[in-house]
Amino acid sequence: MSLPVLTGVGRLTGDPELRFTQAGKAVASIPLAFNSRRLNQQTQQWEDGDTFFVRGTVWERLAENATETLSKGMEVLVTGELRTERWEKDGQKHERPALLIRSIAPNLAFAIAQVSKDAARQQGGQPSTGRPQQGQAQRSRPASPPADDPWAVDAAKGYSNEPPF
Repeated sequence: MSLPVLTGVGRLTGDPELRFTQAGKAVASIPLAFNSRRLNQQTQQWEDGDTFFVRGTVWERLAENATETLSKGMEVLVTGELRTERWEKDGQKHERPALLIRSIAPNLAFAIAQVSKDAARQQGGQPSTGRPQQGQAQRSRPASPPADDPWAVDAAKGYSNEPPF
């Protein structure tokens, strides 16, 4: 049996926190809240229902990109697998829900995003395995789009912004 998958709209209750494992893999914790806010048809007022708080975890390049892009208070669209984290501290057993995030993005109903392709992925590179300098994830921009990118626009040669179909 597989783990349940959550796809929903949530809000960051804190900034993503990026750290690195001893093996050099990037991992970020993203605290999220989901609530069942709805419009009361009788009073025409918004009412908050139950709230589900969960700590999301993202790995490797997604962790670095999420840390650069997202911040506390942002509404996001997220998909991931729900699981239970268990640990023992001072002889007490603890557990809490957790979300292994597979994709996350800002909700464009409340934000404007400027999307750029991930340079490491464009050049066939692997996710970052080293620690970035000064606590920031490093990112380089490609000088030009790949030759086989049908969506690329070359203003100098007059290509249009129309889709290639």
